Amino acid sequence: MIKENQRLLNALNVISDGVLLLFSLIAAYIVRFYIFTGDEGHTPLAYYVRCAAVILPFFLFIYAYSGLYESFRTRSSLKEFELLARSNAIGVLTVICALFVLKEIDISRWVLVFFFVIATGSIGLKRFFARKLLKAFRSNGKNLRNVLIVGSDKLAAQYANAVATERSYGYNVIGCVCSGPAPAGVKKLGEISDLDKFISGTDVDEVVAALGQDEYTRIQDIILDCEQNGVKLSLIPFYAEYMPSHPYIDEVGGIPLVNIRRIPLDNLANAFLKRAFDIVGAAVLLLLTSPIMLFAAIGTRLSSPGPVIFKQQRVGRGKKLFTMYKFRSMRVNSSSDTAWSANTDSRKTRFGSIMRKLSIDELPQLINVLKGNMSLVGPRPELPHFVEQFRHSVPLYMVKHQVRPGITGWAQVNGLRGDTSIPKRIRYDIYYIENWSLLFDLKILFATAFRAFVNSEVVVTSSKNEIEEPHSTSAKTQGEAQYAEKK
Repeated sequence: MIKENQRLLNALNVISDGVLLLFSLIAAYIVRFYIFTGDEGHTPLAYYVRCAAVILPFFLFIYAYSGLYESFRTRSSLKEFELLARSNAIGVLTVICALFVLKEIDISRWVLVFFFVIATGSIGLKRFFARKLLKAFRSNGKNLRNVLIVGSDKLAAQYANAVATERSYGYNVIGCVCSGPAPAGVKKLGEISDLDKFISGTDVDEVVAALGQDEYTRIQDIILDCEQNGVKLSLIPFYAEYMPSHPYIDEVGGIPLVNIRRIPLDNLANAFLKRAFDIVGAAVLLLLTSPIMLFAAIGTRLSSPGPVIFKQQRVGRGKKLFTMYKFRSMRVNSSSDTAWSANTDSRKTRFGSIMRKLSIDELPQLINVLKGNMSLVGPRPELPHFVEQFRHSVPLYMVKHQVRPGITGWAQVNGLRGDTSIPKRIRYDIYYIENWSLLFDLKILFATAFRAFVNSEVVVTSSKNEIEEPHSTSAKTQGEAQYAEKK
């Protein structure tokens, strides 16, 4: 039933995409020649519609080749929109190249530009709402894939809990075959040796094998059982916690090599795009926020004795030290490089606490972005003192130093700032690093603008002139470290 539903959904997807592509071409023509006045005697709309008979099937082929008609149960909407935009860009550029070669075809280039924008927006919206609808169906127990788990490793339990918690993935765990006890909440249906007999007589859509290291000798039999019964098999390797979300596979002499820590920004083109975006974005933001920064500088100077700009050494990309800039929000003290700032820190000035509440104190870091020390988006940089403590106690902590640190980040817009879990924050940072895209950066910047600028900092209401020493705190070990982030 699932396969029939998937074929129906794919057919509807293709038809609706084709209709929207035609609508987008007609709308682009209207925008070009009727909203923006076109030249007299321009090519009539009927000619564009005839050309659509060739152009639109070509676009649908690109969509299929890019995987846009495959199941998106585990693909994010952002990733799908990125694939859609990339496919439309390839299609439009190909058509422009064809127009250059076949000079007798008279199609406006501006029509193609408007077509790209309208098609990407309309099809993107359609797919967004289709996702919402399917998630609602799946949350109500419809359109589910029946999954059988093989193995009782801790990763099997994590997988079962993940699909049970998020029903919108559309998976229904019907049980488990394993040599030990089944994961909590999952019914044990038999031993691993019973797999062939079970899947041959049961409606199983997919098998997920999560074997412990000592059980991997049985993987060959599991693969053969699934292939002989035509059932899809997915493997969760026992070393999955060390793998990236999108592993890169090389090949040497026919032997696959899994690259454990390859990130999108290793690609020179991606790195160039991000750096160009940072330079343009930081320059524009500096111009727009200059009145605010002038007011902040005057307020800082009048609030307490000391410099306007607070300079501090932080650890950046490649574990190199750099000087990070902020508007000074505290009274001058001797503990700034070894003590965390607390939410109700008595060292904060009244004006400084307001700046921190609105994240105005971070604005000088735009200069760090222009200098190349930081990025607009990335993991937050930390003091060398704490990097040395966390590098051994928090798993994968040092991975964050493979990219430039950022003014804002995926962890921060998800509420992980201040006194929050370091291991959890690192998981968000690594997810960002492994799934980077320009659209992802834009999403984080928009989220920052709407919900992360105003934070949980407590505004100082007293007017103390004395400086109280902060409470001493030591880092916890074994991945349970907590700390109040010095933003």
